[in-house]
Amino acid sequence: MKSFLFATFEGGGSVTPMLGLTRGLAARGHRVRVMSDACNRPEAEAAGATFVPWTRAPSKAGRSREYDTWDDWSQDNPADGFANLMENLIAGPALAFAEDVLDELRREPADLVIASEMLFGVPLGCEAIGQRHVLLGVNIPLFPMPGFIPLGPGLAPPRTEEERAVHAEVGAGSRQMLNAFLPRFNEARAALALPPLADICDQHKSAEAFFIATARAFDFAPDVLPAKVAYVGPLLSDPAWAKPWRSPFPSADARPLALVAFSTTFQNQVGVLQNVVDAIASLPMRAIVTLGGPILPEEVRGAENVVVIESAPHDAILRDASLVITHGGHGTVMKALVHGRPLLVLPHGRDQEDNATRVEARGAGLRLARSAGVGEIRAAVTRLLEEDSFAASARALGALIAREAANSPLLDGLEQLASPANSAGGEAQLAYAL
Repeated sequence: MKSFLFATFEGGGSVTPMLGLTRGLAARGHRVRVMSDACNRPEAEAAGATFVPWTRAPSKAGRSREYDTWDDWSQDNPADGFANLMENLIAGPALAFAEDVLDELRREPADLVIASEMLFGVPLGCEAIGQRHVLLGVNIPLFPMPGFIPLGPGLAPPRTEEERAVHAEVGAGSRQMLNAFLPRFNEARAALALPPLADICDQHKSAEAFFIATARAFDFAPDVLPAKVAYVGPLLSDPAWAKPWRSPFPSADARPLALVAFSTTFQNQVGVLQNVVDAIASLPMRAIVTLGGPILPEEVRGAENVVVIESAPHDAILRDASLVITHGGHGTVMKALVHGRPLLVLPHGRDQEDNATRVEARGAGLRLARSAGVGEIRAAVTRLLEEDSFAASARALGALIAREAANSPLLDGLEQLASPANSAGGEAQLAYAL
């Protein structure tokens, strides 16, 4: 039996994939602990883990909007929103996250720490004591790496010199924004007797491996991955807080069904949700709107053919659905595609423009601005239902994604990295590239 310590945070789609992994390791007989926000205790314990809340580091007591401390949705552009996350989660509280992890490792050592790639303080703390650790990204890569397309504005692979110049400019701007936090981050390193970094993303180099929990078939993956980096397929669990599902529609109702699922964190999405409901209300179809926590049911007005609920396991709805309408969060996109469902994506920030670009590039759906009106949404939904190519492309892409998920080497890889035989580090992770 090995001891694993997971370190994550309440960020909507950041928790459930991690807990699916903890469940898998616990089922194999390993000792598993999860450090996260206080509100994640019930679902962590349901996954078979011992829960440890953040104490010095930020820790949300609940998932509803009054506990939101990021406020990235209110920024003028995605870059400002990400800078807000850097301040409030990624880099600003790095020393607090490091000290919490160090306290827990002193209390009970671990063979391997598995950290969200967004919590720079966790590998910082691990590096300070020589603790073996890996990074896990439960989305397309968020931070600059050689060969990867810069995140943010939803860039497609460049085809011309002009487009390559745009990529270079966006990439340089991203590094500049990230490294604005470098002086303070180096102060945190100095507090732990570590030398300064030249680039804040160099902190990721302390990890034994960087696992990207998405599908290579979905991402714009480079031909050659950087050292220690590997795709391991998406982690597709439903959240433990999702309520049991029973369709509110008669079993004989054969109208097409849409799943409408936006963020499980607050991104000021009430107006968009209402526009989606109003667009579907006049179409010969049905829809289930799952609000996911930050929006109350009374804030969104349903219709005869549109039922608004707090939550439900998306897998259960997707078995009967014909399409998905979403903000473009990675988890929702992955599940829709694995079920072969085309998507209408209305991005709200974060990695959502980039997910939408990948959906469009594969012919598996359409994208609209979040400001789209009822008529635009209605027209896009109609296209997705009437033009068979979208569903065909979604099925083809989904089959590739499902294959990567089913053949994921992640559990075996984590066990291998936790073994003393690999304590020299470095060579084991090379076997994980898909």
